[in-house]
Amino acid sequence: QVQFVESGGGLVQPGGSLRLSCVASGFTSAYYTIGWYRQAPGKEREGVSCISNSDGMTYYADSVKGRFTISRDNAKNTVYLQMNSLKPEDTAAYYCAGDENYYTGDWYLRYGMDHWGKGTLVTVSS
Repeated sequence: QVQFVESGGGLVQPGGSLRLSCVASGFTSAYYTIGWYRQAPGKEREGVSCISNSDGMTYYADSVKGRFTISRDNAKNTVYLQMNSLKPEDTAAYYCAGDENYYTGDWYLRYGMDHWGKGTLVTVSS
């Protein structure tokens, strides 16, 4: 059973930074993709970023390019999302997700993944 434990959310002022962590377990395939998604109150879910565990290819939503960086530590089964220059519109619940299929990163960001974490809340406010 694939599981995720997310951490790192909290309250930050505009322009500040946060780093989210996602510890993954239970993948049976050597090839999988892990991503971060967010959902703000009253809005649809948005794919933020994802990374392949095998070759490290990364994908980003246009709304976060240049501000967010996704990375992985395979030895720790952990994926990170470094979020800089945060804006109030980044406020949302952030979810870690994973998938063992072979879709592209852009596909995953648009359509989602098979396995989901419970989320961590990020609030950007002064």
